[in-house]
Amino acid sequence: MGPELTIPPIFSPIPPAIHPRHAAIDAQTSAWAKTIGIGTEELRARLVSHDIGTFSAMILPDGRDEVVSLLSDFILWLFGVDDGCCEESELGHRPGDLIALLHRLLRIAQNPETPLLERDPLAVGLRDLRARVSRYGTHSQAARWIDALREYFFSVAWEAEHRRAGTVPGLDDYTLMRLYDGATTVVLPLLEMGHGYELQPHERDSPSTRAAAEMASFIITWDNDILSHHKESRSKGYWLNVIRVLEHHHGMAPDEALATAVAQRDRVMCRYLRLKDDLMATAGPQLRRYLTSLTHFVRGAQDWGISSVRYTTPHDPARLPTSFSDRPTDDRDLPLGIPVVAWWWDLPTLTGASGTCTGTGTAERVRQTAPV
Repeated sequence: MGPELTIPPIFSPIPPAIHPRHAAIDAQTSAWAKTIGIGTEELRARLVSHDIGTFSAMILPDGRDEVVSLLSDFILWLFGVDDGCCEESELGHRPGDLIALLHRLLRIAQNPETPLLERDPLAVGLRDLRARVSRYGTHSQAARWIDALREYFFSVAWEAEHRRAGTVPGLDDYTLMRLYDGATTVVLPLLEMGHGYELQPHERDSPSTRAAAEMASFIITWDNDILSHHKESRSKGYWLNVIRVLEHHHGMAPDEALATAVAQRDRVMCRYLRLKDDLMATAGPQLRRYLTSLTHFVRGAQDWGISSVRYTTPHDPARLPTSFSDRPTDDRDLPLGIPVVAWWWDLPTLTGASGTCTGTGTAERVRQTAPV
């Protein structure tokens, strides 16, 4: 069992938002999980209590109802894979066997008519999700969704090897793995589908837009690591998040590792907001819509993270904040010292956007040898 940490209010200047039909969408996802038969009865009961429909409604607060519902069902399905096949299953300690299953699921996403795993609930659910992705998205969006699934599957197999060996990856490897195993990239095509447009390749694939998406993924997953620390550290088996990585490889005490992780996400949040403001200044309507949805995704993950019983764990209450801070602990516009994401700071930002974040002057309290 890990140490008991009190999580401070995290910096979030993004206003909250939620789709008006969030309760109905959550109920629909609960019914879908039961119909499909995702996971064991115990796992399914737990997942439907996590307000996943509410999370989806926060990501797409003004999106098309049917896509918000699709996203909600998809997020529950992802938790069915992550909890049911990886973290809480013996399969999660056998990366070779896990890869075999995930490869079959990937083939089903590519070609739903393939006669594989025809009675497996995850496969049944994936076939339904794939049909709806095709219904509400373009061929290109469906292809990008499948490519993102491949990234996600590859990263959870990577994590499974660490779980099997009982090893803790270094911060650089962990950061790279976390950009994908947090299942953020698989949501991105649905941000477009939710509003019925397709972002033009020259906008989506530009270095600045790619960096904004990666930074959003970093913030979402670092926030998840911080807010889920209590839940994860009390698991009976192997657990892994950035706080454990910092403790293991940088010799930090738990409170120091927490402060460092918070400072890292604060600095990336400031960089993200500056870059987003720059992009917004010249973006067309579709890119503006995409960046707005990306920002809703960041804030929605935060609101859900401090409120869902998945992380508040009422039976063993986590010391989570109930509000957010309007000031970062570290607003320096400097790279984190993590090579795989250093390129974010190679992109120019306009001088006029540099005032988005207001620092507290407390960055000097972070240990100077920390990777921040």
